[in-house]
Amino acid sequence: MKAVPLKELKQELGAISNQELQELCLKLSRFKKENKELLTYLLFKSSDEDAYIQSIKNYMDEQFKIINTKSYFYIRKSIRKILTNTKKYIRYSQKKETEVELLLYFCEKLKNFSPSIKNSQQLINVYNRQLILAKKIVDTLHEDLQYDYKLIMSELQDNYY
Repeated sequence: MKAVPLKELKQELGAISNQELQELCLKLSRFKKENKELLTYLLFKSSDEDAYIQSIKNYMDEQFKIINTKSYFYIRKSIRKILTNTKKYIRYSQKKETEVELLLYFCEKLKNFSPSIKNSQQLINVYNRQLILAKKIVDTLHEDLQYDYKLIMSELQDNYY
């Protein structure tokens, strides 16, 4: 089945009743976990962005604690999973400040991770790519926020790699 363009979907959604719209949303949430997570964010978390950011930071803290450190293979695999999930949560918010905050927190956790990521070029590359991405986003923000985030970024870059 071919998907209909967004414009047609919008027109059709405007023509249906609130009850039908509610039923459609519930059906969507049953099919994919991501749809349910997005609906949860939109209904419950979007009003308090700071609490949402903190919950994702707590998630990252927990995930970094349970990483299998027996080999760099497992470390890389776990860190890629954490980053993938973090980016998924960033997509739900679609706010640049949230994205920068979470990317910088991820980099901070990665920099302070033990055993050091200096022994794995792949992990160093992941770290550097996220810092570069955060820098690009920071450059689009308001000047006051840029200053604050650039201070954090300079700490993450100084004397490291």
